[in-house]
Amino acid sequence: MHSLEPLGEVVSPAEALRRTAFLLERGRQHSRRVEAFRGAAAVVAELGEEEVAARVQAGTLRELAGIGSSTAGVIEQAVAGELPDYLARQQEEHGGPLVEAGEGTAALIEAVIGDCHTHSDWSDGGSPVQEMVLTAVELGQEWQVLTDHSPRLRIANGLSAERLAKQLRLVEAINASLGGQFRLLKGIEVDILDDGGLDQSEEMLGQLDIVTASVHSKLKMPKGAMTARMIGAVTNPRVDVLGHCTGRLVTGGRGTRPQSEFDAEAVFTACAENGVAVEINSRPERCDPPDELIELARDLGCLFAIDSDAHAPGQLEMKAYGCERAHRLGIEADRVITTWSAERLLEWSEERRRG
Repeated sequence: MHSLEPLGEVVSPAEALRRTAFLLERGRQHSRRVEAFRGAAAVVAELGEEEVAARVQAGTLRELAGIGSSTAGVIEQAVAGELPDYLARQQEEHGGPLVEAGEGTAALIEAVIGDCHTHSDWSDGGSPVQEMVLTAVELGQEWQVLTDHSPRLRIANGLSAERLAKQLRLVEAINASLGGQFRLLKGIEVDILDDGGLDQSEEMLGQLDIVTASVHSKLKMPKGAMTARMIGAVTNPRVDVLGHCTGRLVTGGRGTRPQSEFDAEAVFTACAENGVAVEINSRPERCDPPDELIELARDLGCLFAIDSDAHAPGQLEMKAYGCERAHRLGIEADRVITTWSAERLLEWSEERRRG
């Protein structure tokens, strides 16, 4: 994984708008501003560069729905062969490294070539699957698991079995169009039910490459019940990754939330015994698990997945935060499944499911 190089003067209007949206997301700016630039990029892409240039010449660009003063300024400067001022400001403000990476952290960031936890606009993400994939390719990634939410999480527009089946066909079509340069894997972030069951049918789970399982409800469940709930999930051979295990929020627009109470030693021992990777969720508002639990999982022999939990393209680089923590806490790269090739990952998952 690497950061995108700053764009120079010669840039297409669509590329300038996409990059601006990416940088706004990376800087965690308001979603409406991001949506304005992504919407304008879609308008430009549909019109084509010749029509866009003609409208700039005629002064009719701003008559188009979805083109405002800021987006029009970016388009006009790009058509003129200039680096748009607005984009240049975003590159200056939000284009630098996310973490101060020493040699070890930098090496781990470079080694992380995949992601087991990403979302699209099929559930509560902000961008189409294709845009998430394109950005991952631009960041030098080799594979990514699409893990939109499961049905019970209605607030996040969770996927029914029917919608998931339709999404899997889209994944196949995207992979067919990529010519082997990148692999989009079929997945889900499945909700862990109160009794430790999984919120999707066995038939559909059996069609997926990677399953990340997370608790999203009743986070204040008593410690014993929560422990049994989580162990029930990680002992299911369909589960590959235990997502954001404490459920805590430490900062951000949703406020803060304390971590769930569970017997971490028992849960991580079950993860180690069943080959389930413990996610190091890289989102700054989660920073989950806390350091002491990562150290416990490390000492118990667990594998890890450094994931972005990205809900938008500009969040895919957040794995740098997880890499910094993992290196600082002594997690070797080969214990991180997101450093593995897609082939190795799939072989590991298939072997686990066969028992």
